[in-house]
Amino acid sequence: MSLRIHPLSYNLGAEITGVDFSRPQSEQNLALIHGAFLDHSVLLFRGQPVTREQHIAVSGWFGELESNDAAPVMRIENYPQILMVSHKPNPNWKPSDDYVGKVWHTDHSHTLHPAKATTLRGVEVPDIGGDTMFANMCLAYETLSDGMKKLLEGQHAIHPVGVHTRRIDKSSPQRMAESIRRNPPIAQPLVRVHPDTGRKALYLSVKLKQIVGMTPEESAPLLDYLCRHSEKPQFVYRHHWRKDDLLVWDNRCLMHMAVNDFDKTQTRYLERTVIKGTPSGYATT
Repeated sequence: MSLRIHPLSYNLGAEITGVDFSRPQSEQNLALIHGAFLDHSVLLFRGQPVTREQHIAVSGWFGELESNDAAPVMRIENYPQILMVSHKPNPNWKPSDDYVGKVWHTDHSHTLHPAKATTLRGVEVPDIGGDTMFANMCLAYETLSDGMKKLLEGQHAIHPVGVHTRRIDKSSPQRMAESIRRNPPIAQPLVRVHPDTGRKALYLSVKLKQIVGMTPEESAPLLDYLCRHSEKPQFVYRHHWRKDDLLVWDNRCLMHMAVNDFDKTQTRYLERTVIKGTPSGYATT
């Protein structure tokens, strides 16, 4: 079967068919897959019951994998490149329970080496819900007014680490303070240039609170507008998970969010790899 590319939505995403993960890929196939990755930003390989070794190999098509030293409790034994994304079922859950939802973000934006790409494989998914949404940040930027683009030129926003990240040691107040000191907030450009396509993209997270050189109060209206603008339906693809789906997405031009709307008496278990990116941003004091 020859490799084929099927768009998933008008502005974002494509399904790749005709790929046999059990066999080495030709240079021609790899070039087509890489081109589709740059054109569509999200790639779906559907119904692929791959092994963990194959998952690591496929991830390597897109670059060097991270070893996930900052998240040791999530790593899978003997496979440090793979992280668990797991929700264990709660038999006492009822729909009226209040659960904190996930938020729009870009992987590892709070570091000096943000992720180039992320892969996620659906091992066990709930019957309904638990989707993942993606926002095309190139289109979000390109549809801004010229005046807004000029305002954002050269601006940086502060991406906080957050006390809930696994990079922070919370075993004692002293270790927590030292861990936060070793992981200062990172200022990232509000507009980044994609290194392969040359397109400009907004670089955001809902968790952003401050633009460098402004107070949080001054920053809030602009950051809120940019986030709401980026989440418009015409920029978004929503992926409905099936077992053995494998997704790959480009963190350099996307935000994503896991939708926390599934039955919590069911399991949602996925496995994830992260591909290393190039240096970006600077540490703040």
